[in-house]
Amino acid sequence: MKALWTITLAAAATAAAATGSASAQTEAKLQPAQSEVSFQVKQMGVPVEGRFRKFDAQIAFDPKKPETGKVALQIDTASATMGSAEVDSELPKPVWFGVAKFPQASFASTSIKGLGGAKFEITGKLSIKGQVRDIVVPVTLTAPAQAGGPTLAAGSFSIKRVEFLVGEKEWADVSLVANDVLVRFKLALVGIGAL
Repeated sequence: MKALWTITLAAAATAAAATGSASAQTEAKLQPAQSEVSFQVKQMGVPVEGRFRKFDAQIAFDPKKPETGKVALQIDTASATMGSAEVDSELPKPVWFGVAKFPQASFASTSIKGLGGAKFEITGKLSIKGQVRDIVVPVTLTAPAQAGGPTLAAGSFSIKRVEFLVGEKEWADVSLVANDVLVRFKLALVGIGAL
């Protein structure tokens, strides 16, 4: 039985800084080598893990004014791996990610709300295989461990894979591969203002 699953991800935090009377976007730079996007799904009741090896983000964010921020994230669906050559060869196929027709999954923020204590809530649109859903993503920022180091934006959220057509035909049977998919992310960002 092939272990197959789903997902996408999403996002960190963002915003804009004001200089004088003019408003200027402060772009944060993603550090891919220190970042990760992973997912977990249950196959026949057993949790299985996967991750995306290639993704990018455009983030403009000032922790002092989160409501002015913007976050956009793109994931290369062909980069999905679950650590098994057999499974990984199935993931790009039309029944799963349909990579030929849908090479990217994406998230775009529509609003960002500060919750206090370096915690934020990002509302936005998640798109996978042409299916778009509104999601809410909780994000926690952690200040750099050393001067000049990256700020970490981390969080997790759940999606229903069937809503995004990840696992079609016989794989739409959620008794084989569960419908709920947990997406986790840790994005290392340089250029985020002081928390």
